[in-house]
Amino acid sequence: MSSTTASTFYADAVLFDMDGTLTDSISAVEAAWGKVATDIGQDPAYVIAATHGKRAVDNLAQFKPHIKFHEMDREVQSFEESILFFADAYNKHGPGSVPSSPVVSGATTPALSPSSSSPASRASSRASSFVGTLAQLAPFRRPSFLHRVSSLLTISPAIREHEDALETAISEEGADDAQDDWKTMVQKKHQLEAWQLEAAAVDRSVRILPGVKRVMDSIPKGRYAVATSGAKTYAYGCMTRVGITPPEVTITADDKRLKAGKPAPDPFLLAASELGFDAARCVVFEDSPSGIRAGVASGATVIAVCTSHERAKIAHCGAHYIVENMEQIEIVPEGEGENLRLRFVIKPEAAMAPAHQHQQVAPTTTSTTTTTASAHPLAAPPVTAASIAA
Repeated sequence: MSSTTASTFYADAVLFDMDGTLTDSISAVEAAWGKVATDIGQDPAYVIAATHGKRAVDNLAQFKPHIKFHEMDREVQSFEESILFFADAYNKHGPGSVPSSPVVSGATTPALSPSSSSPASRASSRASSFVGTLAQLAPFRRPSFLHRVSSLLTISPAIREHEDALETAISEEGADDAQDDWKTMVQKKHQLEAWQLEAAAVDRSVRILPGVKRVMDSIPKGRYAVATSGAKTYAYGCMTRVGITPPEVTITADDKRLKAGKPAPDPFLLAASELGFDAARCVVFEDSPSGIRAGVASGATVIAVCTSHERAKIAHCGAHYIVENMEQIEIVPEGEGENLRLRFVIKPEAAMAPAHQHQQVAPTTTSTTTTTASAHPLAAPPVTAASIAA
């Protein structure tokens, strides 16, 4: 099917993966696994690649085989708390936590010196990183730098001749001093370990991915679930941080009813069962190779999003459709009660995975430019295992 033609099909419910599909906490997750790799003397790049899309319990069992069975739940919780620490550290302990710092303020710069012969317009055009009087800057500058700035400011011709050089020096020194300032403040206030201080230097905040809120808001309650490789601490922590209310059916990695995690289909099969639908009548949204394979194995129709992996990395995992993100997805409820169906429209920019890339072929679809089998949209063929195999 041409990627310029929209595809339409029907299903009963939606099963969402979480991270990389609804939320983006990849940076924090990778930092946490990078720390694990460093702790055990392994290559961080290898550990990060090997752990993506899988349960922490399975990954920790692989990379930390010394953990005893009765200790695993505590280890998983501790690891997932470290993910959330990496996600929050910048705004709780790092530069993002420093209020109204003159170094980063965008306020207008006042006249630099009462005796300055520079016109007001020149004084107010100073670099925004240099704000306030020298006395106000004292807590944020090293004394040696203050002395140099004071000397320069007393020679107004030099200011006019070398303004660009001065602004550059102020900006660079200001950034360095601000960095030193928040680190010193954090160390004194929180007594953080070295890795925690390093975590606070980079913004790894959890973010909601494009199109997610609109898509989730369009699905009636009881018609969607989340099935994630994250345990409850991490899963609920991520969703609530971006304003997503975890649905009543949220299957997490620490659910004792699961015999196996992704790439096994168990999480999606359990989620579909809890919603009261056959997985073959559901649509799975996934981003990772292991998650896509789990969705395909469950019998569901799988839509892969290219939010954490390049298209080439997930093209051979069996997804029926591959889209850039959920901006290309429209879900419209049609009918009521037991007759309610969800109409899925994949917008023209979407690309359908070629049939030779997976054993199953895409479910029966209708082009927006063709006539449907019936005048009533709910009479369209349902997405079933039989129709997929046909």
